[in-house]
Amino acid sequence: MMTYPMTVAGVKRDLPLCKVNDELYIGAFVIFGDCELTEACAKALLEKAPAYDYLITAESKGIPLAYEMARQHGDKKWMLARKGVKLYMQDVVHAEVRSITTAGVQRLYIDGADAALMKGKRILVVDDVISTGESLKALETLVETAGGNIVGRMAILAEGDAQDRKDLIYLEKLPLFNAKGEIIG
Repeated sequence: MMTYPMTVAGVKRDLPLCKVNDELYIGAFVIFGDCELTEACAKALLEKAPAYDYLITAESKGIPLAYEMARQHGDKKWMLARKGVKLYMQDVVHAEVRSITTAGVQRLYIDGADAALMKGKRILVVDDVISTGESLKALETLVETAGGNIVGRMAILAEGDAQDRKDLIYLEKLPLFNAKGEIIG
C-alpha cells in the first residue's frame, strides 16, 4: 500500500493512500485510537483557537478531537452532530451534508437541548480534516439554526480547496494524490 509521511503537531505518521476514483487518491488521516496524535493536535489547535463557549463537531471522526480539546480546555460540555436521530433526542435540528469520504447525501442532527444551549453563545466548529467543506457547511447551518454565533472553524488538516480558505484555522495541508501516489494538489 502506498503511504504519505506526514508530521502533524510534532507527531510523525505514515498515511495510507486511499482510492476515491481512478484519478484521485487521498491520505487517510485517522485519529481513532491514536492518543498521542489526538492529544498533540488538540493542544496545537487550542493554541490557535479563538475564545468560545462550546465546541461542536460532526460524527464520527471529529469525536476524539472535540473531546480532547474540551478536556484540555477545561470545558464541561461539547456538542456532537449525529448522523442519525437517537431515541433520547428531542426537538431535533438537522442539516444535509455530502462528504468526499462518504457516498451519497447524509444528514446531521443535534438534540434540541444542545441547540438551546448554543443560542447566543460563541461556537467553535472543529473537525479532523476539511476537504470539500460540506461537513463544515452542515455544522454551520446547525449552529445558525440554533442561534449560535460561529467564532471559528478549525481542523487538524486542510485538504484540496480547503487549503485556500481564509476562514479556516488548521495545522497542516494534506495534499491530494494521483494513482501513482504523486502529489497533484
